[in-house]
Amino acid sequence: MAESSADDASKGETNPGLQSSVSVDTCPSMEEADDREEDDKPKEILIVDPDTDELDMNHQRIGKLENLEPLTKVERLYFRWNFIKKIENLETLVTLRELELYDNQITCIENLDSLVNLEILDLSFNRIREIKGLENLHNLEKLFLCANKISRIENVNHLKKLTLLELGDNKIRVIENLEGLDNLKCLYLGKNKITKIQNLETLKTLDVLSLQCNRLTKIENLETLTELDQLYLSENGLTRIEGLDKNLKMTTLDLANNKIRVIENVDHLAMLEEFWMNDNLVDDWTSIETLNSNKKLVTIYLEHNPVFKDPNYRRKIKISLPWVSQIDATLCR
Repeated sequence: MAESSADDASKGETNPGLQSSVSVDTCPSMEEADDREEDDKPKEILIVDPDTDELDMNHQRIGKLENLEPLTKVERLYFRWNFIKKIENLETLVTLRELELYDNQITCIENLDSLVNLEILDLSFNRIREIKGLENLHNLEKLFLCANKISRIENVNHLKKLTLLELGDNKIRVIENLEGLDNLKCLYLGKNKITKIQNLETLKTLDVLSLQCNRLTKIENLETLTELDQLYLSENGLTRIEGLDKNLKMTTLDLANNKIRVIENVDHLAMLEEFWMNDNLVDDWTSIETLNSNKKLVTIYLEHNPVFKDPNYRRKIKISLPWVSQIDATLCR
């Protein structure tokens, strides 16, 4: 990543000493300033190779989807970090399998009907308020709509091949309208306004469920998710570990940043490898001893619980759970 160079550049721009030391000779001329303003204007798409199967236009200041008709073999289009306001002019791109319009200014899902071979659609970090316009995308496998302004889950039931649905960081209050997604394996609903785990009964193949940073107060209605491998419930208002009796294949359980006082009801999770319980209210060492049945446990996070204040914190965990190889962020010796 180029974060450090970007930070350096921004520091230079805001450094008053640097600005005051610029002489008249080094100040940009009027012509150079005009050139810079011209560079700031949205650019057009120019096709160099019409036979390409991939076009990467990330961070190119593209203002409009246009001039794509020559692409008769394209399978992947990447338009991250641009200024695109509307999905349009894609009708001829019937070979397209992946379309990425991450971080633009799109407000509506539209004009995708001809993209019948599309498998991956990423519209994260836009300004979309409603899920619609996906009627013809029967081959879609992965749909990313993270960080928009969506308030309802709807109009996805027909996407029978969908394996991943990402709706994190929206304004969703209710889990609903997921019937028909028989192949869904990953469902991400973190950072919404959901108050209850519900309406997941039909998702028999679900492997990963993320409901981090919502408004949950109870773990419930997970009985039918017998294939569940990873469950993320951090940053909610949970007070008890419960409702996991049927989730015997779980390897990762994230309950960090809740209000749980006792570790319980996990001894039957024989496959559990990752157990994250940091930033809770566990104050009794007998809670840790209840994990003696979880012989496959590799990592446990318990920092920022009352037991964390014990000067022998790590030693006690290691004595109770000698097979654990990582305690919090530190590997065991």
